[in-house]
Amino acid sequence: PDFAVSISSLQELDMSNQTNGLTGSIPENLWGFQYLKIMNLAGNKLAGTIPPMIGDMTMLEVLKLSSNSLSGQIPFQIGQLEGTLKRLGLADNGLTGMIPSQLGQLQGASVILEGNLFDNKTAPLSLCVLSSVEAFDLANDTSLCPPERNALNDIYDSAKGAEWTDRTNWLGGDEYTSYCDWKGVTCNEKSRVTELNLANNGLSGRLSKSI
Repeated sequence: PDFAVSISSLQELDMSNQTNGLTGSIPENLWGFQYLKIMNLAGNKLAGTIPPMIGDMTMLEVLKLSSNSLSGQIPFQIGQLEGTLKRLGLADNGLTGMIPSQLGQLQGASVILEGNLFDNKTAPLSLCVLSSVEAFDLANDTSLCPPERNALNDIYDSAKGAEWTDRTNWLGGDEYTSYCDWKGVTCNEKSRVTELNLANNGLSGRLSKSI
């Protein structure tokens, strides 16, 4: 039945850890609950992808889909829930691809993603340095959140990077660009920073201890 029509004012749906486990894909009519604040379907056997319609649930505060068999990429439309979503739990599934940069826009949210199959590339810098989110469970994963990139981010902030003469590839652009390609940064074959040359580049402020 189309529960979204019959109980359109539903605010909380908790069907987590069902005895035999919910199977199949997530029913499309669930995304029609426009007033839903909490959706907890964790601990089941749900498969398939997370549809982009999730971005239309503008009142959603908690989404828990961990410990299922979901696959595919995380829809970037989740970023449309900025300002409302406070907890995103997608851990222990089979999600692939890159972690969308839009997740870093979820102001004050806790983002839980461990136990998936993401591409072996860096996570968005905004997630790693917690610029907007409250917590990111993979922030200490050095492959997804390289410590040296975090340190360079600190240097940029403390030395007023937005005012630099040349800040090519530094913050404000593509969050996935390797820090080894940032202006003035030289790395070795293991992506370890060997030289930082920002001479005559209009630095001010202070020098971060992260250096």
